[in-house]
Amino acid sequence: MVAAFEKACGKKIPLVYAGRRAGDAETVYAATAKAEKELKWKAKYGVEEMCRDLWNWASKNPYGYGSSDNGH
Repeated sequence: MVAAFEKACGKKIPLVYAGRRAGDAETVYAATAKAEKELKWKAKYGVEEMCRDLWNWASKNPYGYGSSDNGH
């Protein structure tokens, strides 16, 4: 994920390795083959495309939805 976001934004993302915080998931898995089999759903795009699109949207909307007034 970090490498995909670095590619999307063109910047090095500094990492700090630390213990889990309260409420953090211990492990996270993604099995697209299982989703395709059980839900009859297949992703059109991969992680790099997702990161690219998120970065593009966030860059254009730094204050989130409804940010046309720059958050004021």
